[in-house]
Amino acid sequence: MATPPKKSLGRGLGSLIGGGVKPAQPVAAPAAAPAASAPAPVAAAPIAPGLLLQELPLTSIVPNPRQPRRDFDDAQVKELADSIRSEGLMQPIVVRKVKDGYELIAGERRFRAFKLIGQKTITARIIDASDASSAVLALVENLQRADLNPIDEALGFASLMRDFNLTQDAVAERLGKPRATIANSVRLLALDNDLQAFLRKGQLSAGHAKALLALEDAAHRMLVARLVIEKGLSVRATEAEVKKLGATKKVQRKQTVQAVVADVQKRLASHFATPVSVVRKGTKGSISIPFGSDDELARLLEKIGIRL
Repeated sequence: MATPPKKSLGRGLGSLIGGGVKPAQPVAAPAAAPAASAPAPVAAAPIAPGLLLQELPLTSIVPNPRQPRRDFDDAQVKELADSIRSEGLMQPIVVRKVKDGYELIAGERRFRAFKLIGQKTITARIIDASDASSAVLALVENLQRADLNPIDEALGFASLMRDFNLTQDAVAERLGKPRATIANSVRLLALDNDLQAFLRKGQLSAGHAKALLALEDAAHRMLVARLVIEKGLSVRATEAEVKKLGATKKVQRKQTVQAVVADVQKRLASHFATPVSVVRKGTKGSISIPFGSDDELARLLEKIGIRL
Protein backbone atom coordinates (compact mmCIF):
# COMPACT_ATOMS: atom_id res chain seq x y z
CA MET A 1 0.00 0.00 0.00
CA ALA A 2 1.44 3.38 -0.95
CA THR A 3 2.42 5.71 1.88
CA PRO A 4 0.43 8.98 1.82
CA PRO A 5 2.47 12.10 1.02
CA LYS A 6 3.73 14.33 3.80
CA LYS A 7 1.30 17.17 4.41
CA SER A 8 4.13 19.56 5.21
CA LEU A 9 5.55 19.34 1.69
CA GLY A 10 3.16 21.95 0.34
CA ARG A 11 3.37 21.05 -3.36
CA GLY A 12 2.97 17.72 -5.03
CA LEU A 13 5.34 16.23 -7.57
CA GLY A 14 2.74 16.70 -10.29
CA SER A 15 2.44 20.42 -9.66
CA LEU A 16 6.21 20.83 -9.73
CA ILE A 17 6.58 18.92 -12.98
CA GLY A 18 3.69 20.89 -14.49
CA GLY A 19 1.99 20.96 -17.88
CA GLY A 20 0.58 18.08 -19.91
CA VAL A 21 1.20 17.67 -23.62
CA LYS A 22 0.22 15.07 -26.17
CA PRO A 23 -2.09 12.27 -25.09
CA ALA A 24 -0.49 8.92 -24.45
CA GLN A 25 -0.84 6.12 -26.93
CA PRO A 26 -2.54 3.06 -25.41
CA VAL A 27 -0.26 0.12 -24.70
CA ALA A 28 -1.06 -2.74 -27.08
CA ALA A 29 -1.88 -6.12 -25.57
CA PRO A 30 0.46 -8.96 -26.59
CA ALA A 31 -0.71 -10.93 -29.64
CA ALA A 32 0.21 -14.30 -28.18
CA ALA A 33 0.98 -15.79 -24.82
CA PRO A 34 4.68 -15.56 -23.94
CA ALA A 35 6.92 -18.57 -23.67
CA ALA A 36 6.95 -20.25 -20.27
CA SER A 37 10.56 -19.21 -19.64
CA ALA A 38 9.98 -15.51 -20.35
CA PRO A 39 8.45 -13.10 -17.81
CA ALA A 40 4.91 -11.97 -18.52
CA PRO A 41 4.63 -8.44 -19.99
CA VAL A 42 3.45 -5.84 -17.51
CA ALA A 43 0.88 -3.49 -18.95
CA ALA A 44 0.66 0.12 -17.79
CA ALA A 45 -2.50 1.03 -15.92
CA PRO A 46 -4.79 3.61 -17.59
CA ILE A 47 -3.21 7.07 -17.45
CA ALA A 48 -5.12 10.34 -17.40
CA PRO A 49 -5.18 12.02 -20.84
CA GLY A 50 -2.86 14.96 -21.42
CA LEU A 51 0.39 13.24 -20.45
CA LEU A 52 3.11 12.48 -22.97
CA LEU A 53 4.15 8.89 -22.30
CA GLN A 54 6.59 6.67 -24.09
CA GLU A 55 7.65 3.05 -23.74
CA LEU A 56 11.43 3.17 -23.18
CA PRO A 57 14.01 0.36 -23.11
CA LEU A 58 15.38 -0.09 -19.59
CA THR A 59 18.87 -0.10 -21.06
CA SER A 60 18.38 3.49 -22.28
CA ILE A 61 17.74 4.81 -18.75
CA VAL A 62 20.42 5.73 -16.22
CA PRO A 63 19.87 6.44 -12.50
CA ASN A 64 19.77 9.99 -11.22
CA PRO A 65 23.25 10.88 -9.86
CA ARG A 66 21.53 13.22 -7.37
CA GLN A 67 19.14 10.57 -6.08
CA PRO A 68 18.79 11.45 -2.37
CA ARG A 69 17.94 7.88 -1.32
CA ARG A 70 21.18 6.01 -0.63
CA ASP A 71 19.68 2.68 0.45
CA PHE A 72 17.00 0.65 -1.33
CA ASP A 73 15.34 -2.14 0.64
CA ASP A 74 15.55 -5.29 -1.50
CA ALA A 75 12.47 -6.75 0.19
CA GLN A 76 10.43 -3.63 -0.62
CA VAL A 77 11.61 -3.67 -4.24
CA LYS A 78 10.62 -7.35 -4.52
CA GLU A 79 7.21 -6.59 -2.99
CA LEU A 80 6.73 -3.79 -5.51
CA ALA A 81 7.81 -6.12 -8.33
CA ASP A 82 5.20 -8.69 -7.25
CA SER A 83 2.54 -5.97 -7.20
CA ILE A 84 3.51 -4.72 -10.66
CA ARG A 85 3.50 -8.27 -12.01
CA SER A 86 -0.02 -8.74 -10.64
CA GLU A 87 -1.62 -5.33 -11.12
CA GLY A 88 0.52 -3.58 -13.73
CA LEU A 89 2.38 -0.28 -13.50
CA MET A 90 0.05 2.16 -11.74
CA GLN A 91 2.27 5.21 -12.22
CA PRO A 92 4.89 5.80 -14.94
CA ILE A 93 8.41 6.79 -14.07
CA VAL A 94 9.60 10.32 -14.89
CA VAL A 95 12.76 10.89 -16.93
CA ARG A 96 14.56 13.63 -18.82
CA LYS A 97 16.55 13.39 -22.04
CA VAL A 98 20.32 13.38 -21.60
CA LYS A 99 23.18 12.91 -24.02
CA ASP A 100 23.22 9.12 -24.18
CA GLY A 101 19.60 8.33 -23.40
CA TYR A 102 17.38 9.19 -20.44
CA GLU A 103 18.00 10.00 -16.79
CA LEU A 104 15.63 9.01 -14.02
CA ILE A 105 13.97 11.81 -12.09
CA ALA A 106 11.28 9.89 -10.22
CA GLY A 107 10.55 6.19 -9.87
CA GLU A 108 13.85 4.41 -9.21
CA ARG A 109 12.16 1.64 -7.18
CA ARG A 110 9.70 1.06 -10.03
CA PHE A 111 12.65 0.99 -12.41
CA ARG A 112 14.47 -1.57 -10.23
CA ALA A 113 11.30 -3.64 -9.88
CA PHE A 114 10.93 -3.83 -13.68
CA LYS A 115 14.53 -5.04 -13.93
CA LEU A 116 13.83 -7.62 -11.24
CA ILE A 117 10.91 -9.17 -13.14
CA GLY A 118 12.86 -9.20 -16.38
CA GLN A 119 10.96 -6.53 -18.33
CA LYS A 120 12.76 -4.92 -21.25
CA THR A 121 10.78 -1.67 -21.42
CA ILE A 122 8.90 0.64 -19.04
CA THR A 123 6.33 3.40 -19.46
CA ALA A 124 7.92 6.78 -18.81
CA ARG A 125 6.93 10.40 -18.84
CA ILE A 126 9.61 12.51 -20.53
CA ILE A 127 9.99 16.10 -19.34
CA ASP A 128 12.43 18.96 -19.87
CA ALA A 129 14.32 19.65 -16.65
CA SER A 130 17.56 21.35 -15.71
CA ASP A 131 20.06 19.72 -13.36
CA ALA A 132 18.64 21.77 -10.47
CA SER A 133 15.02 20.96 -11.31
CA SER A 134 15.86 17.27 -11.68
CA ALA A 135 17.50 17.22 -8.24
CA VAL A 136 14.56 19.05 -6.65
CA LEU A 137 11.99 16.72 -8.22
CA ALA A 138 13.91 13.61 -7.15
CA LEU A 139 14.03 14.90 -3.59
CA VAL A 140 10.35 15.90 -3.62
CA GLU A 141 9.27 12.45 -4.75
CA ASN A 142 11.20 10.78 -1.96
CA LEU A 143 9.93 13.24 0.66
CA GLN A 144 6.35 12.60 -0.43
CA ARG A 145 6.80 8.88 0.18
CA ALA A 146 7.51 9.72 3.85
CA ASP A 147 10.11 6.95 4.34
CA LEU A 148 13.32 8.77 3.47
CA ASN A 149 15.61 8.45 6.48
CA PRO A 150 16.69 11.72 8.19
CA ILE A 151 20.31 11.52 7.00
CA ASP A 152 19.45 10.95 3.33
CA GLU A 153 16.94 13.80 3.63
CA ALA A 154 19.63 16.07 5.10
CA LEU A 155 22.11 15.05 2.39
CA GLY A 156 19.49 15.88 -0.23
CA PHE A 157 19.00 19.38 1.18
CA ALA A 158 22.77 19.89 1.52
CA SER A 159 23.32 18.70 -2.06
CA LEU A 160 20.87 21.27 -3.43
CA MET A 161 22.61 24.01 -1.46
CA ARG A 162 26.12 22.89 -2.46
CA ASP A 163 25.63 21.89 -6.09
CA PHE A 164 23.40 24.79 -7.12
CA ASN A 165 24.60 27.50 -4.72
CA LEU A 166 21.19 27.77 -3.05
CA THR A 167 20.54 29.25 0.37
CA GLN A 168 18.43 27.49 2.98
CA ASP A 169 15.66 29.97 2.19
CA ALA A 170 15.81 29.10 -1.52
CA VAL A 171 15.70 25.35 -0.83
CA ALA A 172 12.78 25.84 1.57
CA GLU A 173 10.88 27.83 -1.04
CA ARG A 174 11.44 25.25 -3.78
CA LEU A 175 10.32 22.39 -1.56
CA GLY A 176 7.46 24.21 0.14
CA LYS A 177 8.95 23.68 3.61
CA PRO A 178 9.76 26.07 6.48
CA ARG A 179 13.37 27.28 6.49
CA ALA A 180 13.78 26.02 10.07
CA THR A 181 13.02 22.49 8.84
CA ILE A 182 15.87 22.70 6.33
CA ALA A 183 18.26 24.18 8.91
CA ASN A 184 17.49 21.56 11.58
CA SER A 185 17.83 18.76 9.04
CA VAL A 186 21.22 19.89 7.72
CA ARG A 187 22.52 20.18 11.30
CA LEU A 188 22.24 16.39 11.57
CA LEU A 189 25.23 16.09 9.23
CA ALA A 190 27.40 17.46 12.07
CA LEU A 191 26.92 14.16 13.90
CA ASP A 192 29.69 11.59 13.69
CA ASN A 193 29.28 8.62 11.34
CA ASP A 194 28.18 6.13 14.00
CA LEU A 195 25.28 8.32 15.08
CA GLN A 196 24.31 8.96 11.46
CA ALA A 197 24.20 5.17 10.98
CA PHE A 198 21.75 4.90 13.91
CA LEU A 199 19.53 7.46 12.17
CA ARG A 200 19.70 5.62 8.84
CA LYS A 201 18.63 2.38 10.53
CA GLY A 202 15.78 4.04 12.41
CA GLN A 203 17.33 3.36 15.82
CA LEU A 204 17.29 7.10 16.52
CA SER A 205 14.82 9.71 15.29
CA ALA A 206 15.63 13.22 14.11
CA GLY A 207 14.21 14.46 17.43
CA HIS A 208 16.66 12.30 19.37
CA ALA A 209 19.52 13.54 17.20
CA LYS A 210 18.54 17.18 17.71
CA ALA A 211 18.69 16.64 21.48
CA LEU A 212 22.11 14.97 21.20
CA LEU A 213 23.52 17.93 19.27
CA ALA A 214 23.28 19.96 22.47
CA LEU A 215 26.29 17.96 23.72
CA GLU A 216 29.59 19.27 22.37
CA ASP A 217 31.64 16.17 23.08
CA ALA A 218 31.22 13.32 20.57
CA ALA A 219 31.90 10.68 23.24
CA HIS A 220 29.13 12.11 25.43
CA ARG A 221 26.71 12.07 22.47
CA MET A 222 27.51 8.42 21.83
CA LEU A 223 27.05 7.60 25.52
CA VAL A 224 23.54 9.07 25.56
CA ALA A 225 22.68 7.59 22.12
CA ARG A 226 23.46 4.06 23.30
CA LEU A 227 21.36 4.67 26.42
CA VAL A 228 18.46 5.83 24.20
CA ILE A 229 18.68 2.71 22.04
CA GLU A 230 19.09 0.28 24.95
CA LYS A 231 16.23 1.73 27.01
CA GLY A 232 14.00 2.95 24.19
CA LEU A 233 13.97 6.49 25.60
CA SER A 234 11.57 9.09 24.20
CA VAL A 235 12.83 12.40 22.83
CA ARG A 236 11.79 14.17 26.04
CA ALA A 237 13.61 11.59 28.17
CA THR A 238 16.67 12.02 25.92
CA GLU A 239 16.59 15.78 26.46
CA ALA A 240 16.50 15.15 30.23
CA GLU A 241 19.54 12.82 29.97
CA VAL A 242 21.41 15.41 27.92
CA LYS A 243 20.59 18.12 30.46
CA LYS A 244 21.65 15.89 33.36
CA LEU A 245 24.92 14.94 31.67
CA GLY A 246 25.56 18.57 30.79
CA ALA A 247 25.02 19.62 34.42
CA THR A 248 27.33 16.84 35.64
CA LYS A 249 30.07 17.83 33.20
CA LYS A 250 29.66 21.48 34.22
CA VAL A 251 30.23 20.57 37.87
CA GLN A 252 33.20 18.39 36.92
CA ARG A 253 34.73 21.24 34.88
CA LYS A 254 34.26 23.63 37.80
CA GLN A 255 35.91 21.17 40.18
CA THR A 256 38.79 20.69 37.75
CA VAL A 257 39.32 24.44 37.43
CA GLN A 258 39.25 24.85 41.21
CA ALA A 259 41.83 22.09 41.61
CA VAL A 260 44.11 23.70 39.00
CA VAL A 261 43.80 27.14 40.66
CA ALA A 262 44.59 25.64 44.09
CA ASP A 263 47.67 23.88 42.67
CA VAL A 264 48.91 27.07 40.98
CA GLN A 265 48.40 29.02 44.20
CA LYS A 266 50.37 26.43 46.21
CA ARG A 267 53.26 26.39 43.73
CA LEU A 268 53.47 30.19 43.63
CA ALA A 269 53.46 30.37 47.43
CA SER A 270 56.31 27.86 47.51
CA HIS A 271 58.27 29.76 44.86
CA PHE A 272 57.96 33.15 46.57
CA ALA A 273 58.13 31.75 50.12
CA THR A 274 55.07 33.82 51.07
CA PRO A 275 51.28 33.36 50.90
CA VAL A 276 49.83 33.96 47.39
CA SER A 277 46.19 34.43 46.43
CA VAL A 278 44.94 33.30 42.99
CA VAL A 279 41.36 34.31 42.09
CA ARG A 280 39.68 33.13 38.87
CA LYS A 281 36.32 34.33 37.53
CA GLY A 282 35.35 32.77 34.22
CA THR A 283 38.37 33.08 31.96
CA LYS A 284 39.76 36.07 33.89
CA GLY A 285 41.34 36.43 37.33
CA SER A 286 44.11 37.92 39.43
CA ILE A 287 47.22 36.95 41.42
CA SER A 288 47.91 38.76 44.65
CA ILE A 289 51.27 38.59 46.53
CA PRO A 290 51.33 40.63 49.74
CA PHE A 291 54.57 42.10 51.18
CA GLY A 292 55.30 43.75 54.57
CA SER A 293 58.31 45.96 53.79
CA ASP A 294 60.43 47.46 51.04
CA ASP A 295 63.04 44.76 51.60
CA GLU A 296 60.40 42.04 51.13
CA LEU A 297 59.15 43.76 47.96
CA ALA A 298 62.70 43.85 46.62
CA ARG A 299 63.08 40.13 47.36
CA LEU A 300 59.84 39.28 45.57
CA LEU A 301 60.79 41.40 42.54
CA GLU A 302 64.18 39.74 42.40
CA LYS A 303 62.39 36.38 42.29
CA ILE A 304 60.71 37.42 39.07
CA GLY A 305 63.86 38.98 37.61
CA ILE A 306 63.31 42.65 38.43
CA ARG A 307 65.94 44.66 40.38
CA LEU A 308 65.27 48.02 41.98
